[in-house]
Amino acid sequence: MKKTLITLGVAVLVFGACKTEKKERQKETEMPNAMEMPLKDNILTDKEKSENWVLLFDGKTADGWRGYNQETLPDGWVVEDGTLKSLGKGGDIGGDIVYGKEPFENFELSMEWKIAEGGNSGVFYHVLEGEQYDAPYYNAPEYQMIDQIGFPEKLEDWQSIGADYGMYTPNYEGAVKPAGEWNSTLIVFTPEKVTYWLNGKETVEFEPWSDDWKKRKGEGKWKDFPDYGKAKSGFIGLQDHGSFIWFKNIKIRKL
Repeated sequence: MKKTLITLGVAVLVFGACKTEKKERQKETEMPNAMEMPLKDNILTDKEKSENWVLLFDGKTADGWRGYNQETLPDGWVVEDGTLKSLGKGGDIGGDIVYGKEPFENFELSMEWKIAEGGNSGVFYHVLEGEQYDAPYYNAPEYQMIDQIGFPEKLEDWQSIGADYGMYTPNYEGAVKPAGEWNSTLIVFTPEKVTYWLNGKETVEFEPWSDDWKKRKGEGKWKDFPDYGKAKSGFIGLQDHGSFIWFKNIKIRKL
């Protein structure tokens, strides 16, 4: 009987340890700084204010936003029903916008977005401007936003939703929504680690400027773009790649 009780006790301890380990693993993959859902769009909750989040879009005006390498907002973007909306007039070059009030270095960037059927867009960070750059992607990393389900062409892994476009392929299993439905995105950038999130799921994790990062840049899509990803600070940008896309609740906090 004693032997049986000891065996049972050990089993309980092992089971408990496994459960604890599982909880710890789950904790590690939870979205950081989960925010209260506001009752209304484009406002900050008391919790967010206490954590120094800042709104980049108030839902009423495009204050702070302007065309890339421009002084004003292009006519391909409008404020509509509490969203910052792309009318799909842009393409590979032209149509993208930046929040030009200040650059950001290390940050958490959160937003909600939805895209039209077959649409393609993205969010840039550490954007540099200058006449030597035709578009933000000449130098800025991009979080890929796309109609993963209905895009009319075959997508490579590095083009998929939630990817670090052209660099790191995403794990988006279980997080994809059909075109026209709202998605949540979170980008956390520090020099030690970058994570991308889609609808509460971590899609990408990498160390910027590491040997692995440099290898991918040197051998992949960005090998002919010498300034890609070099900046440690820059503007936040939104892409108009020829399709309707809507943004709201665009918030950032410095780390």
